[in-house]
Amino acid sequence: MAWSATQYLKFEEERTRPARDLLAQVPLGEARRVYDLGCGPGNSTELLIGRFGKGAVTGLDSDADMLDKARARLPGTPFVAADLSTWRPEAPADLLYANAVLQWLPDHLTLMESLIDHLAPGGVLAVQMPDNLDEPTHLLMEETGAAGPWAPAFAGGRLRRARLPSPAAYLERLTPKTARVNVWHTVYYHPMADAEAIVEWVKGTGLRPYLDAAGKEHAPAFLADYTTRIARAYPPMADGRVLLRFPRLFVVAVKA
Repeated sequence: MAWSATQYLKFEEERTRPARDLLAQVPLGEARRVYDLGCGPGNSTELLIGRFGKGAVTGLDSDADMLDKARARLPGTPFVAADLSTWRPEAPADLLYANAVLQWLPDHLTLMESLIDHLAPGGVLAVQMPDNLDEPTHLLMEETGAAGPWAPAFAGGRLRRARLPSPAAYLERLTPKTARVNVWHTVYYHPMADAEAIVEWVKGTGLRPYLDAAGKEHAPAFLADYTTRIARAYPPMADGRVLLRFPRLFVVAVKA
């Protein structure tokens, strides 16, 4: 699946806010080896450079378009093509920072346990993931997927992203490997111009696998059906805008 950095950055401020909130909870005064896992177009990498300096930070992503945009944004910063399911740092890291990426990887809790093994003493694994599968944006992707000639591509919920484990699961699995673990949810409320703006938002992330599966032939009709459902689910406020509710899960683990 290919991603679009341009589409992703249409809502850069809103997408960067959770990255900023995650970084604010990282208990490190300085760091020499910082990795931005799933760096995307470099907006989160830029935050890390601002905190720890350009020489400390490396960005990793598996998507060529995202890496191209990141390199153009931050010349001289190392950006590496990598599969996060198998990548590990060559030397113990001070910070492994994963903003809105691990939810795409199977069994990411086991991956997080492994990543902690590659932290230096006192190092930090900081993770933020969307926890929005019960929101209308995602429930309606499933409804649209079952509602048209493209339905065979979605049979059995085959594109549905796996649900995140419970907060207790992160604490139980990561506590034995760490000095402390903090887990919390934050719900963001993003005022959007209209239903079409919400569709534009999810086209940059969660909707992409659905559009890819529907195929170019059906994509316009799929989008039209989905947009109609979104307009019903998100009624306008008094000023005409609609409010996108977006829950996110945060985990910050500090190695002993």
